[in-house]
Amino acid sequence: RPFKGHEISRRMIMRAPSLSRLLLSVSAALLMLAGCGKPAAPPAEKAAEPAAVPAPVGEGQLDIVAWPGYVERGESDKSYDWVTPFESSTGCKVNVKTAGTSDEMVALMNQGGFDLVTASGDASLRLIYGNKVQPIDTARIPGYKTVDPRLQDAPWHTVGGKHYGVPYQWGPNVLMYNTKVFPTPPTSWAVVFEPGKLPDGKPNKGRVQAYDGPIHLADAALYLMTKRPELGIKNPYELNEAQYAAALEVLRKQHPLVHRYWHDATVQVQDFTSEGVVASGSWAYQVNTLIAAKQPIAYTVPQEGATGWADTTMMHTEAKHPNCAYEWLEWSTSPKVQGDVAAWFGSNPAVPVACTGNALLGPEGCKTNGSENFDKIWFWRTPVADCPAGDCVPYARWSTDYVAIMGGR
Repeated sequence: RPFKGHEISRRMIMRAPSLSRLLLSVSAALLMLAGCGKPAAPPAEKAAEPAAVPAPVGEGQLDIVAWPGYVERGESDKSYDWVTPFESSTGCKVNVKTAGTSDEMVALMNQGGFDLVTASGDASLRLIYGNKVQPIDTARIPGYKTVDPRLQDAPWHTVGGKHYGVPYQWGPNVLMYNTKVFPTPPTSWAVVFEPGKLPDGKPNKGRVQAYDGPIHLADAALYLMTKRPELGIKNPYELNEAQYAAALEVLRKQHPLVHRYWHDATVQVQDFTSEGVVASGSWAYQVNTLIAAKQPIAYTVPQEGATGWADTTMMHTEAKHPNCAYEWLEWSTSPKVQGDVAAWFGSNPAVPVACTGNALLGPEGCKTNGSENFDKIWFWRTPVADCPAGDCVPYARWSTDYVAIMGGR
């Protein structure tokens, strides 16, 4: 209960002026004594909280070198658009320069003026050792931990324990064939490497194609791993002089058979549609496009296995828009984007969870695109002289010699 003194009213004080003056005098005295004593300690200050680190600010622009179909904004089909939502959420305007080969991508990155590139394994090490791309801080990319563990530390983008990019998509280089000519799937790459008659009784000369890139040497080396085991090839990207010479001989024998050395997927689709081409190394993109057009097309991975590509988004060492680049690297790992890209391109997501629940990809999309063939694939890598097998023929030689072979030399 309150102390009774609190109940003294204003009227009572007025009736006892002497008491009121006494109380005022005592109060004044106490204040004087307090002023003469030891100063009261100041109130304890609240500990200062650390200043929040501001989030990186996007530069408003992002310039990417990419394979055709890798960075879509709905211009070909409005259902396939993972650029517009990115621009809306980040304020980073995306500009894309498409490239048809890895050599073209390397040339563009050497030229400069780009922030990111979707590099295949036959380009990535050239970019790393050429100091054209920088290590990636995966702490700024939370989605990195959702990437397929088989790709997270892949040797075509991880050097010296540092990651030089974020895995994007992957797929096999399949053997695409015309089902009217091949009632049963061909079992060997011999149908495109060796002269001979096909199941329809006609020769394969002028009816097969080969890839327009020095990395096609690896396809020949892979074929020789089974065809000529005495050569001792253990890795199609690590060839000594004798093994390399044997692979070149396979490609020289192939040259008279080749209808076209292809690098444009759209042109290859046209060749299979109307130019009489019936077999070639290819990508799931062309296979799916031709099947959708009701063409008699299927694909297989022959007994020798297949090469393949695992593409990595890498950042230029002199990127002018690094914050927007990091925004894109994180965006690219989202299951929605991964699944949409796989559905459009005919590839497989680097983030496995994207294989389920994507309306565009469908429940069987990854299987259709060859996801079950991962362990059969020798993924593209840049051949280097100092290799685990000893002294190997470097990519510069592959490039020079393949140009000669395509020219008939």
